[in-house]
Amino acid sequence: MNRRAFLAGGGATVFTACAPRKPSAAIVPAAPLAAVPPLAPIRAQVDRMFRITVCLRPFRAQGPRMDVETVGDKRVVHNYGHGGSGWSLSWGSSSLAVEKALEGGGVREVGVIGCGALGLTSALLAQRAGVKVTIYAKERPPDVRSARATGLWTPDSRIALAGHAPANFPALWDRMARTSWKMYESYLGVAGDPVEWMDSYMVSNGVSGQRSQQSPQQLEFAKYNQSLDDILPQVERLAPGTHPFPAKVVSRMSNLTFHVASLSRVLVNDFLIEGGRIEHAEFRTPNDLASLPQRVLIDCTGYGARALWSDESVVPVRGQIAWLIPQPEARYGLIYDNVFVLSRRDGIVVQDGGIGEMEGYNNADESPDRAAAENSVRKIAALCGQMAVRQR
Repeated sequence: MNRRAFLAGGGATVFTACAPRKPSAAIVPAAPLAAVPPLAPIRAQVDRMFRITVCLRPFRAQGPRMDVETVGDKRVVHNYGHGGSGWSLSWGSSSLAVEKALEGGGVREVGVIGCGALGLTSALLAQRAGVKVTIYAKERPPDVRSARATGLWTPDSRIALAGHAPANFPALWDRMARTSWKMYESYLGVAGDPVEWMDSYMVSNGVSGQRSQQSPQQLEFAKYNQSLDDILPQVERLAPGTHPFPAKVVSRMSNLTFHVASLSRVLVNDFLIEGGRIEHAEFRTPNDLASLPQRVLIDCTGYGARALWSDESVVPVRGQIAWLIPQPEARYGLIYDNVFVLSRRDGIVVQDGGIGEMEGYNNADESPDRAAAENSVRKIAALCGQMAVRQR
């Protein structure tokens, strides 16, 4: 899904932060407004902000690192560098990593480095393959970077640069995406709703946005999502009078949503129930891995791999989220005026905008920008104020 590309071609602001979804050519037939279930307006008030988080997505121009390396007497399987697609591709990427870790047979114990999305899924899949697993990490949820993710299925969000990934990567990506999709379907209906379907609305008055002044160099990011059209719902253009938004162009799509707090808790609990162990550890150089008893390791260090492996191919892509108090009655997402909103169960995500995937590129600043967060909240407040009037 590309929450920033849905309205392309419709005269609307074009977003390109996430993986693309081919828009449906069909227009939803006009219907009386009363026939559409009302949407509770988001209570976008600055005084309802309870935190601001910043995440550094670990982007690599050639795609995620998934090779095998020998470090001393250790066999290290790398599984990092997924850009904005870490949660979305985690099960598929981790299934490939576990296959490589267990090649040749005879492996009874595996160590996993990192306790984020990739670390937890790698550990669980290794457990299910019958081996004893220990996770080594400096941080665990909710303190890991992947716990600050937006929470939408975005399997090709900043996954690679066009023309830089290996020739076989599109097919590999398709396999990872489909494997992950199938696994996430199994979490639908689980207590706590770690994964659920949710509608998002792309709202625009048909005025194209301006590119960020902070990103003068524009790079072309690889797009693969159209290969998943057989399993993904298509975007609908909503006819006037069928929605409550004061806008010329409104589209809707359904997508999988990750409630990251509950999903992380489910994964951690599943791992521990099956006998897994999580040990606090910090590794500053590859030589530090020598202290671990396992001979086979799966490296899921995300952005931390840049320092650990001196991997300058890992580029930070900064993203900021303002969190509003949850609204159980509001279960939808919004894209409006370069701001993305998602009403999750653990809070309403308000993600600062900017045009294009270059926003935040090569910016390693993890300090919150409160002024930008408040500006985004006020934009949504203006929209939802008009929306409430129209629904009276």
